[in-house]
Amino acid sequence: MGILQDLTEKLARDVVDAMDETGDDRLHEKVGKVLLDSSPTTQEAYMTAVRVILAERKGRKFLEQTLKAKREGGTAPAAPRGPDAGH
Repeated sequence: MGILQDLTEKLARDVVDAMDETGDDRLHEKVGKVLLDSSPTTQEAYMTAVRVILAERKGRKFLEQTLKAKREGGTAPAAPRGPDAGH
């Protein structure tokens, strides 16, 4: 991986951890604005890393809830409906 990806991924992980610690669920946007002021390329790579990390967390949580429900005889959570799911 190149320096851009390495640095922005590390920053994104640190910011997501700080979001957990501070309870500020918009901290990643604030940091993104700081980056945008200096380097739009860095800001975009950082925001992509943040989106990937947050999406992975959601997916993992869904998986864990589904497995827990299966193991305990409960009801699994419903997956979100996609835009092509119809009405």
